[in-house]
Amino acid sequence: MRIYLQTPPDSDGLPRFYHLFLQEDLINGWTLIKESGRQGGAGKVTKRHFENHDQAMAALIAARDAQIKRGYRVVFVKGEQAPA
Repeated sequence: MRIYLQTPPDSDGLPRFYHLFLQEDLINGWTLIKESGRQGGAGKVTKRHFENHDQAMAALIAARDAQIKRGYRVVFVKGEQAPA
């Protein structure tokens, strides 16, 4: 699953982005990958490992909700639909 969020353009005219996605690893765990930064620039990437899909999905939803509270808007969702 992938969720891409973005802010409206700031005073410099550049929006910020926040990209969340889940990836299954080779040992039946899941990794939540978060990438964020200014549009057009290099982003910061962080990874967090989870033992199962439900834990990873809960963390993805929590991260999405936290960014929405900070003013980000969901631009697109790809893959299974996350709970609203």
